[in-house]
Amino acid sequence: MPSLPSVPRLGRVIASVTVGTLLVPLAPLEGVGHSATTAGPPPSPLEEVRWAPRAGFGSAVALVGDRVFAGDPGEFTLFPMPANRPGQLGVFAVSGDGSWEQLTTVSSPAGQVGDGFGSAVAASDRWVVVGAPGVREGTGAAFVYSRIRDDLRLDFTLQGVEEGGGFGSAVALAGNVLYVGAPGARGGTGTVQVLRLDAPYAIPVHLQPTEAAQGSRFGASLSASGDRVMVGAPGPAPDAFGFGGTLALLPGRAHLFSGAPGAMAEVAVLSTGDDAPGGLGWSVLLQGTDAFAGAPLARQGIGEVVHFRQTEEGWVEAGRVTIDAQGQAGLGMALAYADGEVLAGAPFQALAVVFALESEGTLTEVQRIQGEGGQTFFGAALAAEPGRAVAGAPGEALFEGVGYLLARAEGEWARVTGFVPDVSGPEPVTGELVECSPEGVAAAFPCSEVDLVAFIPVQDLGADRGVMVNDLWGWTDPETAREYAIVGRSDATVFVDVTDPGSPAFLGTLPLSEAAVVSLWRDMKVYQDHAFIVADAAGAHGIQVFDLTQLRGLGPDPDRVFAETARYDGIFSAHNIVINEETGFAYVVGASMGGTTCGGGLHMVDIRDPGNPTFAGCFQDATTGLAGTGYSHDAQCVLYRGPDPDYAGAEVCFGANENALSIADVTDKSDPRAIATARYPNSAYLHQGWLSEDHRYFFMNDEGDEIAGSAPRTRTLIWDVQDLDDPVLLAEHLGTTAASDHNLYVQRNLMYQSNYVSGLRILDVSDPANPVEIGFFDTVPQGGDDPGFAGSWSNYPFFESGTILVTSMREGLFLLKRKERRAVLQD
Repeated sequence: MPSLPSVPRLGRVIASVTVGTLLVPLAPLEGVGHSATTAGPPPSPLEEVRWAPRAGFGSAVALVGDRVFAGDPGEFTLFPMPANRPGQLGVFAVSGDGSWEQLTTVSSPAGQVGDGFGSAVAASDRWVVVGAPGVREGTGAAFVYSRIRDDLRLDFTLQGVEEGGGFGSAVALAGNVLYVGAPGARGGTGTVQVLRLDAPYAIPVHLQPTEAAQGSRFGASLSASGDRVMVGAPGPAPDAFGFGGTLALLPGRAHLFSGAPGAMAEVAVLSTGDDAPGGLGWSVLLQGTDAFAGAPLARQGIGEVVHFRQTEEGWVEAGRVTIDAQGQAGLGMALAYADGEVLAGAPFQALAVVFALESEGTLTEVQRIQGEGGQTFFGAALAAEPGRAVAGAPGEALFEGVGYLLARAEGEWARVTGFVPDVSGPEPVTGELVECSPEGVAAAFPCSEVDLVAFIPVQDLGADRGVMVNDLWGWTDPETAREYAIVGRSDATVFVDVTDPGSPAFLGTLPLSEAAVVSLWRDMKVYQDHAFIVADAAGAHGIQVFDLTQLRGLGPDPDRVFAETARYDGIFSAHNIVINEETGFAYVVGASMGGTTCGGGLHMVDIRDPGNPTFAGCFQDATTGLAGTGYSHDAQCVLYRGPDPDYAGAEVCFGANENALSIADVTDKSDPRAIATARYPNSAYLHQGWLSEDHRYFFMNDEGDEIAGSAPRTRTLIWDVQDLDDPVLLAEHLGTTAASDHNLYVQRNLMYQSNYVSGLRILDVSDPANPVEIGFFDTVPQGGDDPGFAGSWSNYPFFESGTILVTSMREGLFLLKRKERRAVLQD
């Protein structure tokens, strides 16, 4: 399936203006570049290819005959994962037997990371329109292409004028008439622009409803037919992760307009009359005298589709339909029509539900098309024509996304095959050390006082598309002094010999447990030359035990597959594992999905005989955790050597328990006791922390406060724990970027933070109340340092050699060294 790159010519640009204002051609979008927080110029076309993949393929789809147009916007709006690429559009040829071929890829003319190019797509025999609502700080744009055989030629660009307006969030075509939604315009009230494509210099018309509440987001969805257009106004989208508090959700409505492009009038306002939040108008579908609106927030998130029909008395509600579902389904997030049937997406259940439109106007469920399940969001986008359809699953392949071809035969739809865009990953960096230059760059990575020793891309660690790296740890062989990286992939654990850091050797792979499933999370720690590995949301994974001495004397072999040495099945899935190497006990945290979960608190395991782990007890402080079960997301357990004499020599665990710091004495595994808990202002999600080496201070991160807006920049919380019974929040340190923080570790007087898209940050904590950043290495060179989940997951700074290991989710494994540390080693 070769990709045939197409470089569209950049045509004229037309301003999105208010009614009555003359159109003025604007400068081409080539000058958009990166956001203000991004160092350096936009990437070259070569770098664009090297730095694939993107996220969110299949977020928007269009189908014309046997051609599929699939957006690949570089982000997935239902999951807070910051974009690392400008968007693109894939054009595919499909056949009746389900085979497909990628014909071309159209890159975003804006070239701006986070531009959202491909978030909305409309196509006809003559035109293709691609929305890019993120262009220029969310002002937005719509790019209009002419179809010339299988090539797309950029004719002109429409630009929004209001920052945050999201112009291009929805697009629709009816003949030569284009409709573009800007739901964020006018303070979130929204607007829709109407333009004749065969007369693009005519004054555009802006549609606005006769009545609209602020925040109604008029223009969030569009469906056009003939001289009519249906406009959704669903209200605000909910915060799916709870970091941003409660939004004032609306019942939602849809508006119908009719008339010539220059004189359209509102002819109907469609609503259910309910006051309950429903998000009616999230998706809309206009089909003859029938109109349909999705309300995915209705019925506590199960969702429904509401059918309206035109009668002599006007437009009236003809009925509504929902589904039986366990938990939220989001029915109605996408709609399509073919062969007398309405296809409705229910992406939270990975479903596309088929409803037959009966002659009397009722909708009857006739079929459910199941996606791959899990967090694939199958059905988030739909397009259909007689006999065939396309469904987007932008959450599949860990948010890289997959498109699916559907075929209808003998009255039933079937999922025929999936299709994905052609991608290639970044190139490795090995051999000579690449110094961080005075300009702050090392092999295109922004940096300061940190050099790049080597970089192994994800694909060179044996990963296929949709596989990320996550956590890692290190092991130094006590016999040979060789150093090894233990790297988590979403589907396995891999081992890399990093003794010669300029020439790291990939030694092989330990697959996930036989009964487990692929998951975003994997974590590992080491005790007595054995690695102990867990995975979250992975089914019956248990704890894998791997004898690391098997790595001695091995050379590189990417095809080598290892077997686990032992397995502990007292738990199924777990978010993390903590090991106190001084006592020989492991503490599983965040256990779920089966086994002895201990409420998600400390599941204690005796690992002094590494090949025969045994259950030792539970500890959970039910005054902590979001569910009130004592759930611990991460922890550190030590033999206490701090200044509090009451606990000298005790085994103490410091737990990051979502909404509180938990301190517990676990010396007696049969009778563990809570010592204290502590909370702090503006908390969102207490994630992880690490003690200073004198055990007097605990440095902690909150993974959600930057997303919630309660912290303007990366926030580190510093606890004074000299009195374990009374921990005191000593200070809050704000970093240099707005990136979300993840794992941090302290070695001597330095704190090493993996802060997602801002990469590794190194802070001097000699004065614990006043950390000072002394160096950084940004593992995601494209885009801004925005809140969200992408980029550097973790780091390991404890090797005697001074090599620092860093994982970056879609990028790979980095081997770094501090300049000062390197100079000391050379001396």
